[in-house]
Amino acid sequence: MSPPELNRAPRWAESLRRSTLAVQRAAPPAAEGSLTRMIGLTLEAAGCQASVGDCCDVIAGDGSRIESEVVGFSGDRLYLMPAGDAHGLGPSARVIPRQRAGTVRVGPELLGRIIDGGALPLDGLGPLACADTVRLTGRPINPLTRHPISEPLDVGIRAINALATVGRGQRVGLFAGSGVGKSVLLGMMARYTSAQVIVVGLIGERGREVKEFVERILGPKDRARAVVVAAPADAPPLIRLHGAWLATAIAEYFRDQGASVLLLMDSLTRFAQAQREISLAIGEAPATKGYPPSVFARLPQLVERAGNGAEGSGSITAFYTVLTEGDDHNDPIADSARAILDGHIVLSRRIAESGQYPAIDIEASVSRAMTEIVTPEHFASARQFRQMLSTYQQHRDLVAIGAYQKGSDPRVDQAIHLWPRMQRFLQQDMGERVDLARSLAALDEVLTGNAT
Repeated sequence: MSPPELNRAPRWAESLRRSTLAVQRAAPPAAEGSLTRMIGLTLEAAGCQASVGDCCDVIAGDGSRIESEVVGFSGDRLYLMPAGDAHGLGPSARVIPRQRAGTVRVGPELLGRIIDGGALPLDGLGPLACADTVRLTGRPINPLTRHPISEPLDVGIRAINALATVGRGQRVGLFAGSGVGKSVLLGMMARYTSAQVIVVGLIGERGREVKEFVERILGPKDRARAVVVAAPADAPPLIRLHGAWLATAIAEYFRDQGASVLLLMDSLTRFAQAQREISLAIGEAPATKGYPPSVFARLPQLVERAGNGAEGSGSITAFYTVLTEGDDHNDPIADSARAILDGHIVLSRRIAESGQYPAIDIEASVSRAMTEIVTPEHFASARQFRQMLSTYQQHRDLVAIGAYQKGSDPRVDQAIHLWPRMQRFLQQDMGERVDLARSLAALDEVLTGNAT
């Protein structure tokens, strides 16, 4: 299904005007319980029966209902995590299980809408009313039925298209410290990608970035084919988890409809930190630098849902930002993410401070699917570019102080000659789109000496 066909279909056209996402709930059972204690973010309830993942209403002193989810149990005691403000709760507050099935309502009406991690609209465009239902946590796909990654996806970024080509259905990590340009790079991909549907998950980031991303980075034109799920840093950890699951469930729905989906999640690190908060609150022991084992089990459960579907369905090409705290690319979350993703793009603070944007460290970045989706000539050119770039960087200090004598090494001479062209190639203005064909032509110009 091409983008024009997508817009002509009646359901897709209607989705630009109306949207819904609602939580499906079962009828409340008769048995009720009561709160026995609250420690930190955790509520402990007794006297009621519910399963992990079920939803409960906790009745506050003023009569208001606070939605909570069962996150664990011990004997006849349930551990609940509130999805909202817990002020007003007191001992013996009523707990009413709702035994939610863990499903969400989705549909093409979601396009153009902004919702929060609790599936409520944030854009003031009216209620949501979709007809289809999917599981929030998705359903595993038999790996043998997945369509292999066989064609590239144009993301509009010259350095990525030419040197770390991404395939449809690939899952890529965007590794960087704070303030190096992750969000801007995501916004460029959202605007310039050839994907039909864009799903953006802003998980655990600054609240002001939501409006900035939608209005300034995404823009009204591309917002029409996008769904934004926002669960900012001040949201409870449960809502941040749900935000990531929700964005993935929406992407899965559009993939199953045959669409090419680009899933941008900022960030995977905040998702892991939300899971850590919940796990530590219910008593799970930390294992690796403060992270409990359940965190490392949750990461692949989320990431493996992206990718290609079965033959005949669409694809989810996913970019997950990974915050490397203190620019340490070997912290537990970064190391785990690198192992389960199909490639990684590293943003360097050193490169950003030099004024080069996007600040992609080509030497440290890799696309594991590139050899399967590009021509041998393209791969050879990309490898030659990397070799010239690495050669120059290794001798950079000698060149800078004038210690290198021209003619000592032909490869170094060539790298020095190509360096200005390589530097221009790696830079790209925020408002400039460079498609895949132009990216390859620019790469050829750099290596053959035809660049101006």
